[in-house]
Amino acid sequence: MKAPDDAEFTEFAATTIRRLRRTAYLMCGDWHRAEDAAQDALVKVYRRWHRIDRAQGLNGYAHQCLVTAVFDQSRKPWRRERLVDSDEQTHPDPVSAVDDRMLVVQALGALPPSQRACVVLRHYADLSLEQTADILGIGVGGVKSQTSRGLTRLRELLDQTERSAS
Repeated sequence: MKAPDDAEFTEFAATTIRRLRRTAYLMCGDWHRAEDAAQDALVKVYRRWHRIDRAQGLNGYAHQCLVTAVFDQSRKPWRRERLVDSDEQTHPDPVSAVDDRMLVVQALGALPPSQRACVVLRHYADLSLEQTADILGIGVGGVKSQTSRGLTRLRELLDQTERSAS
C-alpha cells in the first residue's frame, strides 16, 4: 500500500475502531470477542482498501466485515466456552446487577444471531434498511421482519427481567 493510502487507512481505523468494537459487543456480548471481531474487520478492510469506493461503501463494507467476523466467531466451538471468575460468582456487584445497559446486552444475547444483527445494525449503528440488507446479504423485507421479531422478543425479555426484579 502506498504511503498516502496507508495514512488514510490509519486515520479511518483510528476513527472507526471504537464504533465497530461497540457494535460487535452488542452483537456478541463479550468485549474480548468484540475486540477480535473489530480487528478482523479492519484487517479485511485493509486488504481491499484500494478497491473500496470510499465515497459510498467504506463504512458499509467495514460493518459487513464486522458482522461476518462475529458470525464466524460464534461458529467456532472454542468460542462458546465461558470462563467464570470465581470472585465474581461469590461477590456480585449490586451496581452492575441493576445496570440497564447490561440487561439490554444480556437480552440481545438471547436473540438469534440474525435478529440480533438486524436490531444492532438498525438501531445502534443507525444504518438504513438498504445498508443493513446489503451488509447481511438479505432483502429489505427480511431486515424488516427480523428487526420486528427481534424488537418484540427484546421487549418480552426486558419485561420478564423487570417483573422478576419487582
